[in-house]
Amino acid sequence: MADERFDSMLLAIAQQHRGIDPLLDTFFSFLSRKTDFFAHPDMAKEAVDKAMGRYLAVAREKEAQLEKRRRLEAEAAAAKQQQQSAAAASSSSSKVEELPDDDEELAAMELAKAKAEAEQRAAALAAQQKALAEAPADEDGNKPKGVAPNAANGCAYANYIWTQTLQEVEVKVPLPKGGFKTKMLSVDIQNGKISVAVKGAEGGPLVAGDLYARIKADDSMWTLEDGNTVVMHLVKVNQMEWWKTVIVGDAEIDLQKVAPENSKLDDLDGDTRQTVEKMMYDQRQKAMGLPTSDEQKKQDILKKFMAAHPEMDFSKAKIC
Repeated sequence: MADERFDSMLLAIAQQHRGIDPLLDTFFSFLSRKTDFFAHPDMAKEAVDKAMGRYLAVAREKEAQLEKRRRLEAEAAAAKQQQQSAAAASSSSSKVEELPDDDEELAAMELAKAKAEAEQRAAALAAQQKALAEAPADEDGNKPKGVAPNAANGCAYANYIWTQTLQEVEVKVPLPKGGFKTKMLSVDIQNGKISVAVKGAEGGPLVAGDLYARIKADDSMWTLEDGNTVVMHLVKVNQMEWWKTVIVGDAEIDLQKVAPENSKLDDLDGDTRQTVEKMMYDQRQKAMGLPTSDEQKKQDILKKFMAAHPEMDFSKAKIC
């Protein structure tokens, strides 16, 4: 039902509005100016009502799940209180049967699941790195420059998963268990480094280190998703560059294998698309130790000049 591909773009738009009403006004203004959405008012209203009904149902389901969790927590607290009261009131030494704590059991299950998922990510990355180290060189003697990126041009590590566009990087940090509130977390986003930690937890931050490249800290943000995942949206300073990794020292991806969706390139105007494609080509050339498009043009001009002046001796010329 939901399409998370556009979350980063929509969050950037939402950040520029003060509240839901201005955001909705901008969206409907776009539909009015750039589409024929309002050409048939009845159909337009029906479409809006249908979308509202669909996501109201999602909201009700989420609220029902939260209510169920609150009920389980309340029942567990009441049972624990009843047990403590019974133990205090009893003058005998008879053993009181301990009631199961649903909340603690749920937390233990979530912790085990998070640990297992982290181990799976670590194992998958280790396998990629091993294959990378053992990979044979190609015909030109070049070996792969890093691990293969995921479908969103990022990578999954044991403690976080990241994706990127040319404009920003999204970092998802799974928390040890569910039920977290933002006040329970310490998240620091600076121009050159980031850190994510659980307040009062032992063992240090979940993620911390210097960034691969600088970001616009004031334009970046973080959110808590479903009480179990910190999601950071980091806006790049250089928005014409692909990152090899997020934190310096972590495994790097092979930029030669970065492939943005064609649909995203199609959305750009002609000049911007040409610039982006040139930048991507130059990055691939640099990664392979080959000349960029500008360097190739200079070499071609020099070759033509040399061919046109055979009487000149270029053997001792210093060509940069």
